[in-house]
Amino acid sequence: MPRAWFELSPPAKALRVGHAAVAIIELGCIGYIWACALARRRDRLLGAAFAVLTAQSAAMVVGRGKCPLGPLQRRFGDPSSMFELILPPRAARAVFPVLLTVGLGGVLALALRPPISSKGHTAVR
Repeated sequence: MPRAWFELSPPAKALRVGHAAVAIIELGCIGYIWACALARRRDRLLGAAFAVLTAQSAAMVVGRGKCPLGPLQRRFGDPSSMFELILPPRAARAVFPVLLTVGLGGVLALALRPPISSKGHTAVR
């Protein structure tokens, strides 16, 4: 069971807030990739979103499928995973595989839907 906010040490609270901010940014990156795929748009922000998700994926590989912030979080006295704060334990464990699938689906959609040029035609590959 997640520890209540008032039971956490100041470093654990700060890490929980930072971890939540990272999660929100990464969810936004997945959403932006899908928005660009659907709108057939490419821009620098798309590149940044892709870079953020690539870094997160690398961190997940290093963490062997688990969030690399988990050990630090436990060391600060917060044994709860980020997603267990809002989801049941079984659903929280499924979050990363589901988000990986959704993210890769967005990248595949980008690859299959070429951007539209300024003249309204699809760009030549």
